[in-house]
Amino acid sequence: MKKDISLVEYQQGDRERLLKLRRERNAAQKYVLRAKIVLQALEGKNKNSIAQDLDITRPTVYLWIRRYQEGGIPNLLRDAPRPGRIPSLSVEKEKAIVEATLHTKPENATQWSVRLMAKSQGVSRMAVQRIWKKYNLKPHLVGTFKLSSDPQFVKKVKDVVGLYLNPPDKALVLSVDEKSQIQALDRLQPGLPLRQGYCSTQPHDYKRHGTTTLFAALDLANGRVIGECMPKHRQTEFLKFLRRIDKETPSDLDLHLIVDNYSSHKGEKVQKWLAKHPRIHFHFTPTSSSWLNMVERFFSEITTRMIRRGVFTSVQSLIDSIMEYLEKHNQHPKKYVWTKDAGTIIDKVNKCKVVLGTGH
Repeated sequence: MKKDISLVEYQQGDRERLLKLRRERNAAQKYVLRAKIVLQALEGKNKNSIAQDLDITRPTVYLWIRRYQEGGIPNLLRDAPRPGRIPSLSVEKEKAIVEATLHTKPENATQWSVRLMAKSQGVSRMAVQRIWKKYNLKPHLVGTFKLSSDPQFVKKVKDVVGLYLNPPDKALVLSVDEKSQIQALDRLQPGLPLRQGYCSTQPHDYKRHGTTTLFAALDLANGRVIGECMPKHRQTEFLKFLRRIDKETPSDLDLHLIVDNYSSHKGEKVQKWLAKHPRIHFHFTPTSSSWLNMVERFFSEITTRMIRRGVFTSVQSLIDSIMEYLEKHNQHPKKYVWTKDAGTIIDKVNKCKVVLGTGH
């Protein structure tokens, strides 16, 4: 074993090199600190004084004086080797935890928690957390989905997506729908504003002043929205909105309207009106497929940005806010772009049906 060398034996030969290291601008700060520790020790200061003067801990002072005694300045310029972490679990145990997470359920529970799995497998909860993170397993989360049972699903998807990706010449494509039952909620007391480190708050209690329905037609060519609020969303209101669309669009262009399967869109009055306006063509999305209607993206934005956190003292104040939002949106409209082709969508849905055992 190498015998430690005293500081006195190094004092004469190393002082200049240590002073140079301490003054070096481009040297790493950790090396400069180590040089300062040893220099003060060479000057005869005790370890407690060095720690206080350099605002570091005594163990740090003891460490680097000892490292200097053992190997001189070269020892100050390299960190001590550190042993690698020894794996705490075998490959077999790791595989068993993954298999149990994917294919089993705990007793008296619907999903595994970290502690339940740790107890079941006889390991620590931190080990379970590491394995779940490694394999991206999240048994505490659950998503929801709904597959369309429309027998004309493929035909309708190809029709609607075809309008998105390859719109007809001399025609406008409009995505049309209603956002119904928008509530005018008035909070009963003010919340706290946004602060550094704290989110804004909103009281749970509120007063309902009534509801309105937003009828909207999104022009896919430029992102502009024709919108109108009405108290209900019956066939009568839908016809009124169709007349407005007919009036506010160029009369020399055909109109292709993408709509869902709501009953008011297929009523007898609507069909009679369409027969008298042959330039307007309806394209229905498959049932349970609202995601296929692009206007839903606009509804999501207006909900997030204006409705959800809004405070409305009356239905009229809610309507005024919606119409103001529409006006500002149309001043700088945002064009929505559809990217998925019909074949990709149909293949993905078919794969889901196969996995779920519902293919037909």
